[in-house]
Amino acid sequence: MVAALVVPLLVGLLAVAAAPAPASAARAFFVFGDSLVDNGNNNYLITTARADAPPYGIDYPTHQATGRFSNGLNIPDIISEHLGAEPALPYLSPELRGDKLLVGANFASAGVGILNDTGVQFVNIIRIGDQLQYFREYQRKLRALVGEEQAKRIVNGALVLITLGGNDFVNLLYNLIKLGL
Repeated sequence: MVAALVVPLLVGLLAVAAAPAPASAARAFFVFGDSLVDNGNNNYLITTARADAPPYGIDYPTHQATGRFSNGLNIPDIISEHLGAEPALPYLSPELRGDKLLVGANFASAGVGILNDTGVQFVNIIRIGDQLQYFREYQRKLRALVGEEQAKRIVNGALVLITLGGNDFVNLLYNLIKLGL
């Protein structure tokens, strides 16, 4: 279980270390995945997979729980900080409109996995297929804001982070224990 948590963290940190220095023109940043990268989408859902109360957020700059499954910044925050960009907002945030769309969006949702039955205990989470559907909606909104060609340039030039799979291991272990294996 520790390996399932450490490997994605190391991959994320390697992405930060390998990322180029901040460029003059900011890149959009799209995030897909689970609780390691969710920055608040689940706050807008009726679900038990939430991080909207302490101890979450106690070391975040505002010292408030934000929906990040962390006491402070998460991997996308650190990457954005390293690139000199503002963090992408949760896709479900009402603040994600207008020029904020140019920054990108975070589609991640705690509890999801590669498998569709991962996280069923949380009832209402944004499964990876739904995250991709939201990404299509995002692109429609972006095209309406900046036009077809500019939207295509923004999306094609974006940084993309996908982090998931840890919950699949947790569910597998839970089921094996439940079966007595």
